Amino acid sequence: MKLVVASLGHRVVAWSLSGIHHDYWRVHSSLVLPEDQEVMALHCVSGLLAVGTRSSLSVYTLILENDLPTWSLKWSSSVPPLSRVRFSPSLMYIATTSLYDNVVNVYLTTTGRKTQIIAHPRPVTDLIWRNSPSSSRDDPVLYTITTDATLRIFLPVVDAPQYLQLHSALDTFSSLPFSVASEQVNSSIFRLDREVMNAALRSVLEQSRTAEEDARQRRIREITEEGWDIFLRVLGDGSLVVQAVANIDRRPPTLLKQFTLLQTAPGVLSGPPAHLYIVPNPGRPSLTLVTSPPLKSYELAILPFFDARADGLKLVASAAEHADADAPEDSRAEVDRFMRTPNGEGVAALTSDGSGEVWNFDWAKTGRLIRKGRWGPGAEGVDHFVVFDAGRRFVTYSSSTSVLTLHTSPPATLHVPSLTSLFALSSASPSSSCRTLIGVTETQTVVIVSATITGSSTSLSLISESSLPLPGPPKLILPVDPMAWVGQYGSGTRGVAQVHDVLLSVSEEGELAFWVPEGKQAAWKCTGKVRTGRKGLSMARCSSAKKSVLVVPTPEGQELTIWDSKESEFALGLEYRQILSEPINDLDWTATPDGQSILAVGFAHRIDLLCQQRATYFDERPVGWSICWKIELGGILPHPISDSIWLARGTLLVGAGHHLFMFGQKRGEEGAAQEESLFEHVARLNGPLDDWHPQMILQCLLWEKIELVKSIIVSLARNVDSGRDVHEWDKLPIEKFLQKDAEARATNAFHRPRYSLLFDVPEEKEKEEEEDPFSLPLVRKLLDRLEEKPVPHLSPSENAALLVLIQTTLEIEEHRRALDSNGLRYLISMRNFYILNRRASEPSTPSSSQNGPAPVPQLQRRERLRYRDMIWAFHSDSQEVLLSASMGACGGKMCWPDARALGIFIWLRSAEALRAHMEVVARNEYMAGDVRDPTACSLFYFALGKVKLVHGLWRQAAWHKEQQVMLKFLNNDFNEPRWRTAALKNAFALLSKRRFEYAAAFFLLGGSLKDAVNVCLRNLSDWQLAVALARVVEQGDEGPVLRDILRKTVIPLAFKDGNRWLASWAFWLLHRRDLAVRILVTPLQDMAAAVDVPITEIGDPHYDDPSLALLFSQLKSKTLQTAQGTSEISGRTEFNFVLQIARVFCRMGCHVLALDLVRTWSFQRPSTVIRDSRALLRPPSPVSTRFALEPALRRKSSILIDIDVTTAPPTERASPTPSRSREPSPPRVVPKEELKDEGDLVARKAGLGSLLKSAKQDVKVPEFDMNAFF
Repeated sequence: MKLVVASLGHRVVAWSLSGIHHDYWRVHSSLVLPEDQEVMALHCVSGLLAVGTRSSLSVYTLILENDLPTWSLKWSSSVPPLSRVRFSPSLMYIATTSLYDNVVNVYLTTTGRKTQIIAHPRPVTDLIWRNSPSSSRDDPVLYTITTDATLRIFLPVVDAPQYLQLHSALDTFSSLPFSVASEQVNSSIFRLDREVMNAALRSVLEQSRTAEEDARQRRIREITEEGWDIFLRVLGDGSLVVQAVANIDRRPPTLLKQFTLLQTAPGVLSGPPAHLYIVPNPGRPSLTLVTSPPLKSYELAILPFFDARADGLKLVASAAEHADADAPEDSRAEVDRFMRTPNGEGVAALTSDGSGEVWNFDWAKTGRLIRKGRWGPGAEGVDHFVVFDAGRRFVTYSSSTSVLTLHTSPPATLHVPSLTSLFALSSASPSSSCRTLIGVTETQTVVIVSATITGSSTSLSLISESSLPLPGPPKLILPVDPMAWVGQYGSGTRGVAQVHDVLLSVSEEGELAFWVPEGKQAAWKCTGKVRTGRKGLSMARCSSAKKSVLVVPTPEGQELTIWDSKESEFALGLEYRQILSEPINDLDWTATPDGQSILAVGFAHRIDLLCQQRATYFDERPVGWSICWKIELGGILPHPISDSIWLARGTLLVGAGHHLFMFGQKRGEEGAAQEESLFEHVARLNGPLDDWHPQMILQCLLWEKIELVKSIIVSLARNVDSGRDVHEWDKLPIEKFLQKDAEARATNAFHRPRYSLLFDVPEEKEKEEEEDPFSLPLVRKLLDRLEEKPVPHLSPSENAALLVLIQTTLEIEEHRRALDSNGLRYLISMRNFYILNRRASEPSTPSSSQNGPAPVPQLQRRERLRYRDMIWAFHSDSQEVLLSASMGACGGKMCWPDARALGIFIWLRSAEALRAHMEVVARNEYMAGDVRDPTACSLFYFALGKVKLVHGLWRQAAWHKEQQVMLKFLNNDFNEPRWRTAALKNAFALLSKRRFEYAAAFFLLGGSLKDAVNVCLRNLSDWQLAVALARVVEQGDEGPVLRDILRKTVIPLAFKDGNRWLASWAFWLLHRRDLAVRILVTPLQDMAAAVDVPITEIGDPHYDDPSLALLFSQLKSKTLQTAQGTSEISGRTEFNFVLQIARVFCRMGCHVLALDLVRTWSFQRPSTVIRDSRALLRPPSPVSTRFALEPALRRKSSILIDIDVTTAPPTERASPTPSRSREPSPPRVVPKEELKDEGDLVARKAGLGSLLKSAKQDVKVPEFDMNAFF
């Protein structure tokens, strides 16, 4: 075990390597001495710890006490104040030196007895026990170094092995001529570790060599074979002298020889260092030398160095490069805050003493910070500063003088109002001589300053000072981070270049407003507002993509929220919310090349990097933002983090105390595989998806792009077989995604009519050419390959989903006639549901919490399908097939938890199927488990009215303690009122015993469906069970109990959860299909005012599902009621709804599907108006296409009449925003009725009323032409 031991005062702490990869240190053990025993010297070897204090020398051993490592005192002895203590390699001896004498004391490790005192003429500065495993001697050999840079070698006497005797001394005069040595005032000598040297020398000898190199290697071979000990002396002029001592391992020791191997020219080092260490370079013929002070590292190439060549020793790094020559020698001014250039290629730091430095970030060549300038503490002080031109120029502001200073030669100054913040805009072009600065004053006015730099002439000029056109002064005015774009006010190109937001203002009420300057008078124009409702905020920042982060103190902690600027009736703007108990010190944004935003949240000792997470159908992780990377500094240094700032190319600069840390992408060798960078990691989490990603395939299947999915699978199979890297895989052209399935099927038609008999042409070759590449062998081969080697960068659940979707696509192709599109969607969702739960049940390996990507959260089991998936089955015409598939997914034994999870009694429409399946559930409940308990199935059988069957089951339950009582009770006729009353009394008794399900069964036995349903709702919290009982007992969807459940429970629950799918289903069963359509699009607040159901709470609207548009396109013209509901949705609302769904597609990584949606969506409305008679003569436009699965306004020639005109309920008021019709309506056969504007609600209602009356009169006609209505 490797331990690092350190002391502070009277405390000693040991650290050990920990973690899965042994990549971080943790506290191993500790030792506390009496407070008056200050630790002066330490040495720890192999579980032994020597501690030297001002008055004692103690030895401790490491033991386990109560399974905890503990240091146990072995012995202690009184000694003078110690300066050094060292164990011998054999652990038999301890050598010590004192602060106040020139002797070395040697003690026995076992007893602490002093065995020898070795006197020296000068104070001893270092002790080294010779440790060489390859040596033939195990006797103790001691090297000592005194203040005159003399190294002495002590060897044991032959007849007294424990006694050490001086055998040789290496001083300056032994290595140099007297005339040269006498001129050297000071020098240092160091022993080069023998094992490290031999490893480097052997790597030189193992290399292939020419005859010339062989001669050069003779000295290297001699050093290695003879086993010389090498010493390095650094003289005062910076020259190096290499000395060797031979025959240390031989007997007698009088054969010791010392000689000089080489002497270098002066100036190789800056002077004699106090410390010098050699570090091995495994597998390379070189060593690394580290000196201190000054702290420098060198690369020592073995052959050139021993040939005395100039390139034998090269400087690799120096701490002096980052030091300020003008600063004091031991400057410890702590970093206060940073400011960077708009593009992140320059940065400045302000320290606690008021001084500052400016650097250029050389990301292209060295990846380091190169100092470009500085300013001193000064009497005036610097309160704000900006830097531009990649760190070559900077401006400071002092509040004491209210003067801006451009630090050039000569400097330029400008008197401005008192500023609270200052920042620079990015330049329109590198050649521009104008730079724009923006300051915010104490009165919340905005000051624009122009800095002009032309050659040696520089100037600062005030352009304007103005207020933002707001009703009241804002709480904060902040810059919008410009990392992702370039824009320059006053450059003359703003009218041509894209306009970007410059300022963000935050009001006291939490309203965000974005601003750009326009015109020569610098008037500020608002480009958008977001109402957050957050008051009392303490911190805010805005990204290039107009993502705003707010921090608000709350009693529970600090609330961090992230808001999007695109606010509408379908999106409130809130994307992320979290309560943090730890104080937030800093916030900063950066942008990726593809326009995504990354937020750095700084705490006292760590930084969390947050990025947007892609919305997904596979995992139950929350949609929004999450931690993608963590940086921990608490284990590195005790200073808290003062500030952090993003530089160019995703580099993060962190200041803590007087230390700077820079985190970024590793600079690997050319051609070598590099680790995934931060930007690549973020793009993988939230960027556009590849064609073969399971989410893309799933969405294509949901939108009925079957032919496209087949092409994707064939392309994936070819890519996998090619053996190429995933980044080199071929992708489908975008035109494939924009084709409708019918067009793609026509393009890929494989079964064309053959005319071989007519023309006598052989057709064997044609068959080969027309063979469908999507086939069973291809799918099986691909599945085997993907199970053996999954596609890179897919999570386990995504990889499993990809395999199932490929298999599902094959099944779809084989059984395409048996399933409709909605049935297909239900089956896909059901498969994914079971995959997720199976994956969530598998054990997962915990991830390390150190610096790096944040661990992926473990999957959570889902209790049921989403209501969205159940509604697909409800609107399917293949329910028999779906029911069979659902039974198969449960292993043929579907109990009530399975039926509830799959929503069987929600989506089954047939009353006969409902009764039949409830009997199946009842039978499986009875057969479940090892015992046959009649109480488990009584509720379902009583709902079916099969009391005698339950009576028969009780006859077989001889083991049950209630058998005799139940047999006697069930033998009665429950058609009689008295036995029904008895059943109800038993039900209330069971309620008091908290046997709720059995109580509901007795309520059904007593004929009180209402009470049974109430037990399900109030006591069991299972509204699905209540709906199932009501639909079965009332034998349909018209019963009062079911309607009461829908109105008082299901619809309020749907509004509370923001679940539009559930509300649409409930309104459909209530025969309010106009509301079933409107609820999909209309804001919930407007719907709550429009329906006659008491709504007490409205939750998040959840417009994060593109399938909402799919269902809306299906239902909006399915019946006359849905057409009525569609007519009450304004065109503007529908337009915003489609844009919101397109944004959701982009959030899911399906950008191409978002493009397909907006280019093919139809805004046609039910209308009776002929606006243009010439439309009759026009051919159908090829542009006016439908989206892939838009319901058949063109396919169907009939519409379901589900409204009785004389009894139809009054039409609810429409959405508040009017909209004009976008397309002329085709003619209809009913009498003409002029409507001037479809956006006029009264006219729309009148038109629809005429349409309904016409439909009433023409009810004899079996079908209606849809063109008559649209």
